[in-house]
Amino acid sequence: MRDEKQLKAIASKMVLKGKGILAADESTPTCTKRFDSISVESTFENRNKYRNMLFTSSNIEKYISGVILFDETFKQSTTCKNKIPFVEYLNSRGIIPGIKVDGGTQDLAGFPDEKITDGLDGLKKRLEEYYNMGARFAKWRAVITIGDDIPSDACIYSNAHGLARYAALCQNANIVPIVEPEVLMNGSHTIETCYEISKRTLNVVFEQLILNRVMLEGIVLKPNMIISGLDCDNQADIDKVADMTYRCLKENVPSEVAGIAFLSGGQSSDLATAHLQKMNEKYQDEMPWNLTFSYGRALQHDALNSWKGSNVSGGQEAFLLRANANSLATKGIAV
Repeated sequence: MRDEKQLKAIASKMVLKGKGILAADESTPTCTKRFDSISVESTFENRNKYRNMLFTSSNIEKYISGVILFDETFKQSTTCKNKIPFVEYLNSRGIIPGIKVDGGTQDLAGFPDEKITDGLDGLKKRLEEYYNMGARFAKWRAVITIGDDIPSDACIYSNAHGLARYAALCQNANIVPIVEPEVLMNGSHTIETCYEISKRTLNVVFEQLILNRVMLEGIVLKPNMIISGLDCDNQADIDKVADMTYRCLKENVPSEVAGIAFLSGGQSSDLATAHLQKMNEKYQDEMPWNLTFSYGRALQHDALNSWKGSNVSGGQEAFLLRANANSLATKGIAV
């Protein structure tokens, strides 16, 4: 039975001012690509050491409210002598453990160049198992691509429905769903096009969430920022990104939503922080929800390159510097 009080409490804790969510849910192929960039072999043991380096950073709980884990990481442990399971370790530091539950994307039949997210089959049982193992929130990512004559209505509606069904199943299992409809940066589109597609997507997503009786106070929205396409000749500046992103959210996200934790979506670490900081600096006094971060690469990039497979103290120092910068950004403070 859905425990609405518990769901609201956890969702609120996930988006507390000054804290954000570490996305450490990279699949093994994605983690391998990142390890290749620093010439470290992507073995089970090395991936465990890397996650251990991040999670055991001193005072991580000052900046991080929750960590999204991949199935492999969910079952790993610290590398100290007594090997504390990561879920137990994170809980001991007041950090909420979460789990990525989608099965990745596949081609949307009949719609070239568009994707649909897998993973609804058997999800109810998997959520029950993860809850019993300690997960208190989950993540599901839907992907919307901007291109010639896309996204189609079919793509947006199919992905929105999948997000809503996932969210309803999560809440029935007393797990807070992170709802992630990502409009990709890839392409030469303008910031104005990103705004229109993101607006359209958010409208349909909330239509489906409400239709499926998802309690909005018990979700965290993880959207893209409104930015120019990566290959666009006219890259919008920080102020314009902040203004258009906030306007899009204010006009299309119900005030009941517990909070908003942005994805970085391929932005550089510095830009992801700067955009978040500017939005909070300009608009935090009028926001109906808190704006924070749920970054993967934008939180980990500096740490990964400092760690290089063995430099634990260097990796942790770089990670904490970036986590602190983003913590300040949630308050509108620039480093």
